[in-house]
Amino acid sequence: MTVAQATFIGVGSMVGAGIFALLGAAGAVAGSAVWLSFLIAGAIAGLQGYSFAKLGATFPSGGGLLAFLAHGFGEGHFAGVVSWLFYVTGAIVAAMVASSFGGYASSVFAGDDPFWVTAFAVALVLVMTALNAVGSNAVARVQSVIVRIVLGILTVFAVVTIANWDPALLDPAGYPGVREIIASVALTFFAFLGFGVITFTAKDLSNPKRQLPRAVYIALAIATTIYVAVALGVFGTLSAEQVVDYGTTALAEAARPVLGDWGYVLMVITALFSTAGAVNASLYPSVGMTQHLAKVGQFPPVFGRSLGRAPVGLLGMAALAILFVTLFDLNKIASIGSAVALLVFSAVTISHFRLYRQTGASLIVLIIALVATLGTFVVFVTTTLVNEPATAVALVAILVLAIVIDLVWKRVRARREHDAPTVTDHDG
Repeated sequence: MTVAQATFIGVGSMVGAGIFALLGAAGAVAGSAVWLSFLIAGAIAGLQGYSFAKLGATFPSGGGLLAFLAHGFGEGHFAGVVSWLFYVTGAIVAAMVASSFGGYASSVFAGDDPFWVTAFAVALVLVMTALNAVGSNAVARVQSVIVRIVLGILTVFAVVTIANWDPALLDPAGYPGVREIIASVALTFFAFLGFGVITFTAKDLSNPKRQLPRAVYIALAIATTIYVAVALGVFGTLSAEQVVDYGTTALAEAARPVLGDWGYVLMVITALFSTAGAVNASLYPSVGMTQHLAKVGQFPPVFGRSLGRAPVGLLGMAALAILFVTLFDLNKIASIGSAVALLVFSAVTISHFRLYRQTGASLIVLIIALVATLGTFVVFVTTTLVNEPATAVALVAILVLAIVIDLVWKRVRARREHDAPTVTDHDG
């Protein structure tokens, strides 16, 4: 895998459905200063990216950020619980993005029929599972095509809207207070969470020590630039109140004054491609992650095997994603992936404190990264989770489930090791 392909996997994971859903929610808090919120969120993500890049260059592994965690804390219960938590949440995130794809596809081809929303979502998960089963080369090539299309369309959108914007709509005099802008960062930061996927590409890079940091930094730079440019284009064309009212169609409505009805079509196409790419990127880590975790004993050995060409870890995540799509109202737990990612990122940074002498990282930068990430989580808890009790319940439930699964598996593993016959040497 090349640096560009690893970068596109990260960009594809970040530039998914989030940019469509976030603008309205962030606009309700930060008004027309959302572009500034994206810029601050990108800076925080950059601090975390610095930590991941240093760890990835020193400890390249298919286990990605979970392997970094184990290097700091060892292969005990803490690393095990976080690994199960990350795996289950990965399936939820894939399911939520697939459901977004189903919603857009159904609106175009099936008149918003709920059955077809689910059908399109399940079909996308199956297609992307098959693609990931073919191998990382196929994933990287398809992702490169998808991301180029998405970035191309969003670039055109940003250019034409900024070229025709109304500067008065972005007048700083109309911005809310600093507190509101900082609060909105907890929302916009979630658009960057996908960059952690890049850490799992280490196993497919020829020189991860040099290539992984480059992929992380380039992906974050691209995502930040796109987010800021799109936010400037939207809020320079529509008032903050209009953006909030339009919600997920705000981008399409912002394109109408210049591109007409074609603007709406263009944004739907972008949404379909971006959500497809995000599901592809969400499933990608499951292969290297579960094989690594099975090898070190954190997951059962079956996760290190394959059924034909399909790794069991990939099939397990896909099955969970399909289960979530068909049985649960994912809108009620829409922020679960963000909450877990913030906790996992914080845990990895704490483990980095024990390793910074080996990685050559700056302790000061790591401290700032941890404070910024935990601060974002605290703001998220006090703003978003308070208004989403279902997400809070789901977060606790998944945490308890991860703890129970880890304890049961470790007990089974210990019993197997105890019962295993010992090999002794005999004369003659």
